[in-house]
Amino acid sequence: MPTSTKDFDAEALYLVLRDQVKAGLSGVADAAIVGIHSGGAWLAERLAADLGLQQRLGFIDVSFYRDDYAKKGLHPDVKPTHIPFNVDGATVVLVDDVLYTGRTTRAAINVLFDYGRPACIRLAALADRGGRELPVAADFVATTVALGAHQSLALARAEDGQFTLTIEKDHA
Repeated sequence: MPTSTKDFDAEALYLVLRDQVKAGLSGVADAAIVGIHSGGAWLAERLAADLGLQQRLGFIDVSFYRDDYAKKGLHPDVKPTHIPFNVDGATVVLVDDVLYTGRTTRAAINVLFDYGRPACIRLAALADRGGRELPVAADFVATTVALGAHQSLALARAEDGQFTLTIEKDHA
């Protein structure tokens, strides 16, 4: 439930992100898209379809690679990591919905290197909310948002595939 009247046009933001990724991959021969579960996976699915990269689409769950795994334990909604292509030498666009501390990105990079050595990893995020704890920056980002200490951004996907992005109260 949003705690702010500010909702975002997630569909318009997706189009901005898609156009940035498309331009950034222009001329790249060995491109692939890997989404981080779950919001990043939803975005990656649509990006792969829009950019004709369905055969070079993968998904990562970073649950076991988080530096706070021992503290948080196993989440009941852990999804499988699935990377059905050769990562070696590929230009991988790693996709997440919201870039925040950088810890999820770091964990996802660790997962990718378990599958091989990409030539290049580029980061795409629908929204950057700042608050970095690690030196991570997105190559492609649709919007930058400043949030309060107890707020978070939540991406949702409707049954018809349409995205919504809202500000929510963070209960952590």
